[in-house]
Amino acid sequence: MNSLLQRLVELAQTHPHTLALSETGRQLTYGELWPALQQQAQHLSQAGVQRLALQLDNGIDWALLDLSCALAGIVVIPVPGFFSAEQRRWLLESSGADTLVGPAVEGWQPSTLLPGLPCWRQQPTVVPPLPAGTAKITYTSGTTGQPKGVCLSLELQVTTAQALAQSVASSRVERHMTLLPLATLLENLAGLYVPLLLGAGACLPGLAEVGFTGSSQLNPARLAAALARWQPHSLVLVPELLRLLLVICHHQPQLAHSLRLVAVGGGKVAPALLQQASAMGIVAQEGYGLSECGSVVALNTPTANRPGTVGRPLPHLRVRIADDGEICVRGATMLGYLSGGSASADLGSEIATGDLGRLDADGFLHITGRKKNVQITAFGRNFSPEWVEAEAQGCSAIARLVIMGDALPANVALVQPVPGQEAALAEQIAELNHRLPDYARIHHWLVPEPSLAATGLLTANGRPRRTLIRQAFATQIQHLTGVSA
Repeated sequence: MNSLLQRLVELAQTHPHTLALSETGRQLTYGELWPALQQQAQHLSQAGVQRLALQLDNGIDWALLDLSCALAGIVVIPVPGFFSAEQRRWLLESSGADTLVGPAVEGWQPSTLLPGLPCWRQQPTVVPPLPAGTAKITYTSGTTGQPKGVCLSLELQVTTAQALAQSVASSRVERHMTLLPLATLLENLAGLYVPLLLGAGACLPGLAEVGFTGSSQLNPARLAAALARWQPHSLVLVPELLRLLLVICHHQPQLAHSLRLVAVGGGKVAPALLQQASAMGIVAQEGYGLSECGSVVALNTPTANRPGTVGRPLPHLRVRIADDGEICVRGATMLGYLSGGSASADLGSEIATGDLGRLDADGFLHITGRKKNVQITAFGRNFSPEWVEAEAQGCSAIARLVIMGDALPANVALVQPVPGQEAALAEQIAELNHRLPDYARIHHWLVPEPSLAATGLLTANGRPRRTLIRQAFATQIQHLTGVSA
């Protein structure tokens, strides 16, 4: 039996009354969790479920289905709620799913397989072969319309979760609250598997309860209420959520008192944000990873922390830097992309991440940008836009910044101001430029109307679609720089 499942058996015997999973109005102890998983796994197996697409809100039902599929050997396919209807249809068709738990889809038949849950069945017309050992297909948002299915073994997922649990054990986390969707591999492992391995509790409030509307709009008041309600010891955040957390805790400092560890990933984090967190007594530590490597690759820990880096690689991984600066990872990788995709890999082979970085003398990993995003100015100077954009996170008046400089004699930035802070933009951009070398500075800037998110120029998880942005603002770029975009 897999070590995660074995751990649940052990906890059911040794800590039967300890809370394992919680949501508003419902709780499961470790003594209740294991029998519930056994019953549901048996039910799914007897019904002939082979591939289960899971599109529920964060909560106990999501966790039970994910773990039950692992126990029954059923492939689980998390469906991100932020996917468009077209992406969702493509995911269901391309994965060969025969069971869907979530909102209805045309052509699928309602089922009473799981009483109380919206369940649908179909006989898929195409069932693509999967690499042996596939337990989960996690879809990356990417920068194009069709997300890629990454096939992962249960062994890889649990190996990553075990390494994380060992890394954060000294933080004494007894209660984690999920903020990111559980369909996100990072939260799935760090927010569900890690607490269970630690014998801690996973608090799984719905996304609306923590303040989310859609994939990128968050209500600060609701988030503050959720923090007060659950008093979590740990959170997993993306950089923008860290910034919002700091704003909330600045006005309500008591909300930070329960926090023992805040892990930040999903994008480069400005050192200034980490410094602000530290000054407020919040232990915020940056990490780095990608789905193809089982999520987390490197992480700063309470005992090995170097701000400005993403920490040391997890013990089961080996990281090297290629001659062109690309980060390559060996030791635990995906089984392959679904149906061949654009790449394939076997467990233990090396993954070229597409990210640029370096390892310092003490083994800490520094991320410098994306290989494909490097901007080469008209004067032949190179810089990674992610670096400048991360530095801008420290500016209180800037909600988002996207910089363009490729083949241009001067860099142009699109700046989304924080509402009510527009008058401070010029001064803060000047201060930002003072910290940057001349070739990476913001020479011209404009405020896009409507916002990038409103015009589809961001991916579903908020990353800029740089090629489309460059095309959309070609006229303005030419006007500012004299060069056709």
